[in-house]
Amino acid sequence: MMETINIITLVAALLLLYAAWSDFQRWRIPNGVVLALVAVYALAATARLMTTQDIGAVLFSLDGIGGDVGAGLLLFALGVTLWAFRLFGAGDAKLFLPIGLFVGWHGMLPFALFLLLGGIVTMLALRLPMPLAFAHYAVVMRLEEIRASRKIPYGVIMVFATLITMALRHRQA
Repeated sequence: MMETINIITLVAALLLLYAAWSDFQRWRIPNGVVLALVAVYALAATARLMTTQDIGAVLFSLDGIGGDVGAGLLLFALGVTLWAFRLFGAGDAKLFLPIGLFVGWHGMLPFALFLLLGGIVTMLALRLPMPLAFAHYAVVMRLEEIRASRKIPYGVIMVFATLITMALRHRQA
């Protein structure tokens, strides 16, 4: 069972990193990545259900699937609200659903704190001048484009907050 969870966690992490890279490169988070993340979570949930003695606790507790789905729906509602007010892109709003599934109810506070920290670091990175020695790197050139456009790829910040929260949750398991 633990091997299955490790593989699922690795696949989810890779999909999240791809979503972050896509958002950084093109300000787009593909629908297929969001759907794949939901499918990977569904596989993990199925594995949990098949290996438990107390199905009710796994389904309905805040530590189980119920808490994960609750966190996913809450974050998705927040994302849609931010999108409706044009503060967020549609891809970012959609990505909140699988993020909630993977961080779970009890991971919401750490996720929010890491999201805040990531936002502060991003704000500083976009405000501080880049040293000329690094100006020819593709990532630095992309940061300059982002700075000039004033459009923030929030998916990157969301993914890193998620990965740290998932690592903490995985370590506790």
